[in-house]
Amino acid sequence: MSPESENTYIGYEYKEISVAAKDVALFLDGYENFGWIPQAPRPAAPGRGTVTLHLKRNRKIINKMELTRLQRNFESCMEEIRQMERSPRQVATAWALGIALAGTVFMAGAVFAVTGEPPRYLAMILLAVPGFAGWLLALPVYRRAFRRQRRKLQPFLDAKYEEIYQLCEKGHSLL
Repeated sequence: MSPESENTYIGYEYKEISVAAKDVALFLDGYENFGWIPQAPRPAAPGRGTVTLHLKRNRKIINKMELTRLQRNFESCMEEIRQMERSPRQVATAWALGIALAGTVFMAGAVFAVTGEPPRYLAMILLAVPGFAGWLLALPVYRRAFRRQRRKLQPFLDAKYEEIYQLCEKGHSLL
């Protein structure tokens, strides 16, 4: 290091973000391509599965406006990926809950049929069978809907990751 650079002051801007522990490497790699220097990541709250990243960047970085624009696009893509990854679970849960609720309605009908005056045992049996079926089918329906939705979203996830890689490549070329 030359004596001139030792006396040069560098002003930094700082950024702190919380990300899912599984995405730490992707975020660190991405932000480095926009001029950010990672500091030591610190776990946020125990049990939440998030990590707080501390970043700094030279305030007078060249092409700062373009890097910031690319960074915002990167953050937007990461948010879209997070939402897409949640979607299969939400759709599968909705299907499973709907089927379990229908089973519960049939079961309630069976209870009312047997407790009424006079008890209607045939109606109870006819309503209890789909009630139990609804309860038993909820988990297999959840699994099947989850897999189907995940398969359907995979090409969109791949496209978003490709978009992220292109944004990072553009950002890196501006540094």
